Amino acid sequence: MQTRFVAALATLTLGVGTALLSDGGGSAPAAAAPPPPATTYTNPITEPFADTYADPAVIRGKDGWWYLYATSDPLVEGGPFGNMHVARSRDLATWEYVSTIFDEENRPAWAAGASFFWAPDIRYVDGRYVMYYTVTDTAANPDPWDYTIGVATAPTPTGPWTDSGGPVLDPRPASGGGYLNTIDPALFTDDDGSHYLYFGGFNGGIWVTRLDETGTRAVGSPTRVTVADRYEGAFVVERDGWYYLMGSSANCCAGPVTGYSVYTGRSRSPLGPFVDHEGVGLNESRVGGTQVVAQNGNRWIGVGHHAVLTDVSGQDWMLYHAIDRDDAWLNEPGGINRRPTLLDRMDWIDGWPVVNAGAGPSEGPQPAPVAASDLGIVSADPASGSGLRRVSGTLARGSDDAGDAGAIARLVPGRRDPAVVRTAPAPRDLRVETDVRLPDDAGAFSVGLGADRSAVTVRVDAGARDLVVAQGRQERRATLPANTDLTSWHVLTVEAADGAVTARLSSSGLGDLDAEVRLAPRVPLPGRAPVHLTADGAQAHVDNLTVVAAHEPVTRRVAEPRAGAVTFAERFDGELDPGWRWLHAPADVTVADGALSWPLTGHDLVGGANDAPVLLRDAPDGDYVLETTVTLPLGEGTVRNYQQAGLLVHAGDDDFLRLAPVSIWQTRQVEFGKELTADGGRWWGGHVSGPVADTMHLRLFHTLDPDTGEHRYRASSSRDGKSWRFGATWTLPAGTDPQVGVYAGGGASPATSAVFDEVLIREIR
Repeated sequence: MQTRFVAALATLTLGVGTALLSDGGGSAPAAAAPPPPATTYTNPITEPFADTYADPAVIRGKDGWWYLYATSDPLVEGGPFGNMHVARSRDLATWEYVSTIFDEENRPAWAAGASFFWAPDIRYVDGRYVMYYTVTDTAANPDPWDYTIGVATAPTPTGPWTDSGGPVLDPRPASGGGYLNTIDPALFTDDDGSHYLYFGGFNGGIWVTRLDETGTRAVGSPTRVTVADRYEGAFVVERDGWYYLMGSSANCCAGPVTGYSVYTGRSRSPLGPFVDHEGVGLNESRVGGTQVVAQNGNRWIGVGHHAVLTDVSGQDWMLYHAIDRDDAWLNEPGGINRRPTLLDRMDWIDGWPVVNAGAGPSEGPQPAPVAASDLGIVSADPASGSGLRRVSGTLARGSDDAGDAGAIARLVPGRRDPAVVRTAPAPRDLRVETDVRLPDDAGAFSVGLGADRSAVTVRVDAGARDLVVAQGRQERRATLPANTDLTSWHVLTVEAADGAVTARLSSSGLGDLDAEVRLAPRVPLPGRAPVHLTADGAQAHVDNLTVVAAHEPVTRRVAEPRAGAVTFAERFDGELDPGWRWLHAPADVTVADGALSWPLTGHDLVGGANDAPVLLRDAPDGDYVLETTVTLPLGEGTVRNYQQAGLLVHAGDDDFLRLAPVSIWQTRQVEFGKELTADGGRWWGGHVSGPVADTMHLRLFHTLDPDTGEHRYRASSSRDGKSWRFGATWTLPAGTDPQVGVYAGGGASPATSAVFDEVLIREIR
């Protein structure tokens, strides 16, 4: 399928390319010393060239550069509206702008003139770069916003881009009118050669469909993998036999109250069902999702719509956009959120991905990804310099005339001997990554670790069609998919760590896979030994070669705050404590037998009405935990917007925070919302989490920033009072004196009441 995938697209007439800044294909450029590797970087990484750079996608080109793509926005304040963007970097730390993807001459003709192009997804398949993207309006339908997915290909990461001539799947009319959100595409290729396209958003949910042999059309019926009204911005990776679906939730673009963030669920099948760490499904009304990144109280809010990459040491990183809460908008043109791209380490702890071990988005200098080779190897020109020493056969410097790789290394066997090259001694725990191509079906390429009895060999064999890891007679192998074309470039990684050797072959190196094999060798590898690269049967081509120490994975989350001793308790077993007061009118509540029963009404604080009764008291000084237990049966699957009950922090009717289980269309979620007055208006937004039960335990951890005096509130929720899930952090300004309490409301139909068992204030420990 992969060969035919691009063959069909290659027959299309080439469009007019965009202006390029590229050192792509053609004859090999003169060897040049690589730039010194960056040791640190600071978010946002796109600040040197862009005010906003949203919905990032990333790939490493065969020319050795990393390429970063973004949705259609004005790149800088007051600038023109670009049709998707691309930038590049050698080291993943310092980036420079290249060009737009489409202009008026090569934009898809089947898109309506007023269409936007959103959320590119970039992959490498069969010697071409393949980009999927959202088209917001097609010329085929008179209705606006008939969202769908387009696809284009290019010989280099910067173009020229050739659109396929039509949508990947038709716009999908919604039952109540309009169209479902057929947006935010993400391709995943499995080890049987199947291509899966994930797409969708809040209006309809995330779906997955198989693609036909050309890669230009969906086949069969799509499968919904998340509930409607919760997730968008899908990205899928495979790890240890699990498929992880990551998606973003909440409003992406609510300026200074944007609570967007990333969650995940996993499955043994790319078709789902995907469940979170407590086994709660992403496709359930009481929706689940394990938090991957959320705002932590620093300058960054609205952290989401991400891509995942792996640096050459094996460390995973997340690219995502965010909003500076103090600089949320582009002033020119107005109404567009300023969403630059951030980069942060993504760890795998107890089988789940999490950014910065749970610390969230970073500020200030951070250790940079590993993007360059050790041992004197010039990654983008591996036959140059002294990094590789010939043992037998021929090591020759060549060029990739058919693609964009530029200078490559050719390993050419002799008549009787294979071509063998070696590096200087490398550490036992190491990672080798290279782009490899086998022009002849009789060829094979091997990476050898160690020597003599301890030698472990990883072999990609074009004739046998397999990937093998072996030490002596001990071996493990995986058969390559029938459609894997080894005459085009593939990413081979070999990692030796924790007493095992893992080999992985993939097309894009972005969590997809053609094959993966893991072997725990009986004889330990030596402390230091050269790495050997071997071509036999026929020549092999090598590019972007790196040999570095394997990363040391972070295996423990950062410490979470804990609730300590109770300093105040209201258990509703008699008269209310005299410290309580009603704001607006008293609600029609009943206090008896250890419970406060509060019938829900349609009153609310959000917006201009400000007529909702709320029960408040003065907050204690310093740090504390505000806690309640509330029972609110919201059912499942039905629409009962926006019934809720929970905790409130009140600095004013238009400046407050609230944490509650809430009915949002067909879903039931925990929402931590914020309203404030800023930038000449009143703004409401929120972070969402969950899952929800009829009885919920809610906590807000309040701390004061020691430097600024700012109030920080971090949300936490639990269905049983024992297992807690932390969510986002919202802030209120220094100098304010917020009150705390409880509220209920959001809708009177169907009739129901919230029952509060207690309100507690605790110490933080």
